[in-house]
Amino acid sequence: MFTGLIEGMGHVRSLQKGGADWSLGVTAPFDLAGVALGDSVAVNGVCLTVVARDAVAFTVQVSRETVNVTTMAGIRVGQTVNLERAMVLGGRLDGHLVQGHVDTVGQVERLVPRGPSTAIWFRVPAAFGRYIIPKGSIAVDGVSLTVNEVVDAGAVTRFTVNIIPHTGHKTTLSALVAGGLVNVETDLLGRYVERLLTTGGWGRPSGLLDEAGLLKKGFQ
Repeated sequence: MFTGLIEGMGHVRSLQKGGADWSLGVTAPFDLAGVALGDSVAVNGVCLTVVARDAVAFTVQVSRETVNVTTMAGIRVGQTVNLERAMVLGGRLDGHLVQGHVDTVGQVERLVPRGPSTAIWFRVPAAFGRYIIPKGSIAVDGVSLTVNEVVDAGAVTRFTVNIIPHTGHKTTLSALVAGGLVNVETDLLGRYVERLLTTGGWGRPSGLLDEAGLLKKGFQ
């Protein structure tokens, strides 16, 4: 589990394609002494497992499924990526709960300057847009952001976020251009709510009181 607060930007040092999994080497801006084999690191919002490391970089494996559903398909050596280590239980949660399980790939539609900040419009398939709400949370390339506006338009959903200078400087979002692709993870709470609504819930709590229950107990 992650927070969506990027610890720093790294660079892809090596990339080996072939077989079922790809091998990705990434330089890290933080001390790797505390990173153990088997630890999780979010790379552009994708939760990956560390399989090797040295003093300045770590290596992760990327499954074919992950390549197919994220922007990892187009990753290249030298590319700058957002990095975040898994959160520590009991630590502060300044962003929002991010699983590192990317829902879909979104596309940048346009960038609109707003004073020192930049509003960025994205588009995603409507199947995932149903989980996006104004003032809700969303992760774009692993960055926790607040949704400003949402527009449903048939097969697609458009939404906008505001990138303040600090966020732009500390993440790769300042380098986005129209037409660019990003990893999008919607708020997991929305998916749980939909599951409850579509299935009628996971069972009625045994202690729940309603009108029939009160009448049965003698209340008039």
